[in-house]
Amino acid sequence: MTYLFNNSKIRSKINIVVSRKLPSAMTLSDFRSGMGKCFRPFLKRYRKVYPFWIILSCTIKKYPYNIIIGNNILNHLGKYIRKLSIGPDAYVITNAFIKKEYGKLLNKALKKPGFTVRFKIVPDSEKSKSIGVATSIIKDITLYDKKRRIFIIAFGGGVIGDLAGFIASIYKRGVPYIQVPTTLLAQVDSSIGGKTAVDLNQGKNLVGAFYQPRLVFSDVSILRTLDVRQIQSALAEVIKYGIIKDAQFFAYLEKNYSDILALKVPALAFIVMRCSRIKAKIVQQDEREEKGIRTILNFGHTIGHAIEAALRYRGYNHGEAVALGMLVASDISKNLNLINNVTAKRIENLIDAVGLPTKIEKISLADIIKIHYHDKKFMGLENKFVLIKGIGKAKVVKNIPLKIIRQALERRI
Repeated sequence: MTYLFNNSKIRSKINIVVSRKLPSAMTLSDFRSGMGKCFRPFLKRYRKVYPFWIILSCTIKKYPYNIIIGNNILNHLGKYIRKLSIGPDAYVITNAFIKKEYGKLLNKALKKPGFTVRFKIVPDSEKSKSIGVATSIIKDITLYDKKRRIFIIAFGGGVIGDLAGFIASIYKRGVPYIQVPTTLLAQVDSSIGGKTAVDLNQGKNLVGAFYQPRLVFSDVSILRTLDVRQIQSALAEVIKYGIIKDAQFFAYLEKNYSDILALKVPALAFIVMRCSRIKAKIVQQDEREEKGIRTILNFGHTIGHAIEAALRYRGYNHGEAVALGMLVASDISKNLNLINNVTAKRIENLIDAVGLPTKIEKISLADIIKIHYHDKKFMGLENKFVLIKGIGKAKVVKNIPLKIIRQALERRI
């Protein structure tokens, strides 16, 4: 990742751009330590009046792109897209709620620099991630896109992002798309990295492509519309980043999770920045999961996907299932003597503290075992689990004995 910052101590580490609607002489001492001693009182004073920007770079070879994070910045989206030299026709895929709450603001932000805008409303449910829905939307796009000047905006959560990205990857062999995530889960995870997909009856995300967005634009002010369960679900992925890659961040979450649940802007901006930075760094090293580096992002997902599938996606939401999967992975790590009881307990305590489940309910052990062998992470007879050697230290372990997996699952059922 490349960054821009006028503090020589961390110039190569982080790029923070504070808009000049803010005092331009503002200096941040060290953004990596919480929100920074200088930044916290600054935000407290100005966050309700002024936007601010944090700009990270994801340096994918073919299409490097920026990840812009801020507060009350949606009305500036158009000018950032204009810098990309794409368009001029914006096709916005969103859901009814987001269109109602923020459609006028987005429309104005895009039309001001000269873009035309067309909205497409889709239901905000996993059922929208289908070949049928994608085909229907593409047919609608052809009515609007007469000169192949279109670009797509994913304006919603993970479902919208996956669907819109998939459509962008296949329509006319690929058109530009922008991620404007409106959920915490999408801002910290799914909007970054270029994984796009739709589901089949046989499973989730079976038809898709690696297709990077041209821009990720995360406005944390939009998160105030989320309910508690949505925030809790997102925190599963946030906690995951601390577990697999950043012990300091995990410790921050242990101390500050209540501020996140209360939707305090400094805490939200910090976790979105930290998670985005971690994921972008991993993705740019292994965009297509060919080197095994990106595999650690699947921590908790092998069992998590099995739990979701066993309940036909009608019980636990994604974050809750991943939280349970992380606990199982932690238990397996402990059973293999990779971590001690203290580390395993820290993970369980944080997951419990934010309100995520620690016990698997309404699913049999046999169902989970059966389904997890169909997970796309399994190749032939070889199985792979992302485990941990400590907080911030993930590793991939192959061919774990079924007995060990059963023991870990039994502890959670």
